[in-house]
Amino acid sequence: MVHIISKKTVSFVGQKLATQIDEQLFSKYGFKVEQLMELAGLAAAQAIAAHYPKSKVAVLCGPGNNGGDGFVCARHLQQFGFNPSIVYPKESRNELMKSLVTQCETSEIPVQTTLPSDLQTFPLIVDALFGFSFQPPPREPFTQILKTVRASGIHVFSIDIPSGWDVEKGAPADSEDVIHPHAMISLTLPKLCMKNWTGPHFLGGRFVPRGLVEELQLQMPEYPGYEQIVKVED
Repeated sequence: MVHIISKKTVSFVGQKLATQIDEQLFSKYGFKVEQLMELAGLAAAQAIAAHYPKSKVAVLCGPGNNGGDGFVCARHLQQFGFNPSIVYPKESRNELMKSLVTQCETSEIPVQTTLPSDLQTFPLIVDALFGFSFQPPPREPFTQILKTVRASGIHVFSIDIPSGWDVEKGAPADSEDVIHPHAMISLTLPKLCMKNWTGPHFLGGRFVPRGLVEELQLQMPEYPGYEQIVKVED
């Protein structure tokens, strides 16, 4: 059972503050990108395992850090008994991303550039295409993928930001190439676009140093015991 907190007890952050938090973690507090990816992907996998039955799951990964979270999530989902397949439409030249691909391929997790032809046999899709630095609108090859996923009616679990959304304003009106998730997890802190979200909303990121919390006057969640995720409700 995931511990529930009130959304009134945590900060909702915009793009500028979210970027500042990451920059401080890297420059002042000595964190590495791969550390944060591992923590984020694990938290996402834990939230999925807490909310959905074990099944096939298509994990959509973009070329940036949000996609890296998706690769890590897929690896942990396999450990939790799920059967993940990764869709990676635009390959990154980043060495870390290449390592994440290798980790999944050597774990016998399929990695392909297009949606599976049998997509309708997947009960769940994980959306890790775009993160909080995304600026709408999406472009190809992602546009058609987003439209196909939305039209499929399959439950989507988004990591940090539903793909296609503006990090502060939310989903553009009357747009077909955006994700409308069934559930999602915010990382570190919820972004402003999730302020009025009423679906299942998890939060992960139990690693932010106390000094950074105090310096930026952040309202962080109270995690019980040894838990790495909480659930945010009104």
